[in-house]
Amino acid sequence: MPTTDYYEVLGVSRDASTDEIKKAYRRLARQLHPDVNPDPATQERFKEVTNAYEVLADARKREMYDLGADPLATGNGVGGGFGAGFSFTDIVDAFFGGTATARGPRSRVRRGQDALVRLEVELAEAAFGATKELHVDTAVVCGTCHGGGTSPGSELVTCPTCAGSGEISQVQRSFLGQVMTTRPCPQCHGYGTINRRPCVECAGDGRVRSRRALTIKVPAGVDSGTRIQLAGQGEVGPGGGPPGDLYVEVLVRPHPVFERSGDDLHCTVALPMTAAALGTTVELETLDGVETLEVRPGAQHGQLLKIPARGVPRLRGTGRGDMIVHLEVHTPTRLDARQEQLLRELAKLRDEERTHGPVQAQAPNLFSRLRDAFK
Repeated sequence: MPTTDYYEVLGVSRDASTDEIKKAYRRLARQLHPDVNPDPATQERFKEVTNAYEVLADARKREMYDLGADPLATGNGVGGGFGAGFSFTDIVDAFFGGTATARGPRSRVRRGQDALVRLEVELAEAAFGATKELHVDTAVVCGTCHGGGTSPGSELVTCPTCAGSGEISQVQRSFLGQVMTTRPCPQCHGYGTINRRPCVECAGDGRVRSRRALTIKVPAGVDSGTRIQLAGQGEVGPGGGPPGDLYVEVLVRPHPVFERSGDDLHCTVALPMTAAALGTTVELETLDGVETLEVRPGAQHGQLLKIPARGVPRLRGTGRGDMIVHLEVHTPTRLDARQEQLLRELAKLRDEERTHGPVQAQAPNLFSRLRDAFK
C-alpha cells in the first residue's frame, strides 16, 4: 500500500481532472522549485510534489495508485501468475510473437496534431480572392525549456528500472509453461529516461498554448466549405516535435443582393407592368461594377435573363460563371382616375375587357403519351 497520499500532496480531490492536476503542480512548482528556494527542506518537498504529479498525471499510474499500488516502487522482476501490470496485451504478444524483437525506448518528440479554424469572407473576396489576417490559438514550443521539457540547468536521467531500454521483461507461468513477456516500463512510460525536474512553464510537455497571427491568401472562386491547407502551421508536437498542418475552412457571408449557385450568381429585378410591356433598360450593380441590362418588350414575370461571365471565377478551371437575373413584374394595386381610364381604353383596344375562358393545356409530349399508354 502507498504510504503517501499524492492527492493530498498536490491539494486536489480524488476525482480531479488532468488539467486540475497540472494546474496544481504548476502552482506548487513555482513556489518550491530549487531555482527559487534552495532550502533543503523545500527541495525535498519539491521532489515529493514532482513524484505526486508523475503518478497522477499518467492515467495508467493513477489507476494503479487508486487500486492500492505505488507505481514508483515498481521494478523489474520475475512474477508468477497475473500480477499487477500484466495485461491482456502481454498474453497476445506472448502467443503471437509480439516480443520477438525489442522496440526500444520511444521518443519524447512527436509530430503535433492538425488544427482546423474557420474564416468568414465577403462574396466579393470569395469571388476574386483576398489576403486575410487570421488569429489562431495553438500549441507552440515552450520558450523556457525550448521543447526539452526540463528546467534550466537540468537534464533527463536514465531510468533505473529499465536501464534506459524503455521496456521490462517478465516471465509468466501459463498452461504452456513459462512465457517471457515484454512491455513498456511503467516507471518511464517507455521513454527510457525520467524527467526529475520538469519545466515549470510547460510541466514537462515542451509546449505551451499561445495566440499568433497568420496571413492567408484566399484564392479566387472559393465557396463555403472550401478548406485551405497551411503546411506546418498546426499544433507543435510534444517535446517540441514538428508541427501538424492548419486547415482553414472558408465561410462566405450571405450577400444582400446576390445568391450563389455553383459558379453562377442569381439576383431579382422588379419591373413595373408598363416597363415589362414596353421594354426598358436597367442599371444593374454587379461584382465588377455597373452593367446595363436590356429588357425586351413583353417581358414576363419569372423570366430569366443572363449576363455571361459575370458570375464567380472557377476555382479549379478557367472562365467564370454567369449572372442570372430573375424578372419580377409588379402589377399596380392603386390607380387614380386618369390611370384607370387609360388602362380601360387599352383593355378595350386589345379586346381584353373580360377573360376569354381557361387557358388551353399544352399538347401532351412523348413521355406523357408513353406514360398514359401503360396505364
